[in-house]
Amino acid sequence: MKTHLTVNGERYEREVEPRMLLSDFLRHELGLTGTHVGCEHGVCGSCTVLLDGEPVRSCTMLAVQGDKCRVTTVEGLACGSAMHGLQEAFSACHGLQCGFCTPGMLMTLLPVYNEARRLSDAEIREVISGNLCRCTGYQQIVEAARKAFDEAAAMAEDSDPDLDEAPSVPGVPTT
Repeated sequence: MKTHLTVNGERYEREVEPRMLLSDFLRHELGLTGTHVGCEHGVCGSCTVLLDGEPVRSCTMLAVQGDKCRVTTVEGLACGSAMHGLQEAFSACHGLQCGFCTPGMLMTLLPVYNEARRLSDAEIREVISGNLCRCTGYQQIVEAARKAFDEAAAMAEDSDPDLDEAPSVPGVPTT
């Protein structure tokens, strides 16, 4: 079957097997290996990407289901050599150890970051509750998310009130 996807702002058209998973399409057809595959059942969250701005488990979705959709992977976060605010916070707060869960965590947190609002630790834990990490004990991940959310909210507060826009990532919708 033919599928058309826009991934990280770039349009792709490919013939794919109808049963090809979106995670396999991203990794094997496009070479975007930042989307990790862990459990292959949608439980661990390591394969999370954004589909039209919403987090989805790419290991439980067929590539053809994403036809005519916008997909954002962890590779789409950085702007050139500049890391995204979430990536900077994860680095500063040591929010990763082995790094396997990190892409899924970042993509799960991105829509909240784009809303530029502050969350409590309990709210952050709720947001990431569908993502498993075997290394960190989650505390540094929560600290990193809080740091990034606070910085995004502060930038939004300091911005021109007439614009009323949250910080955004190129190619990632903020609504």
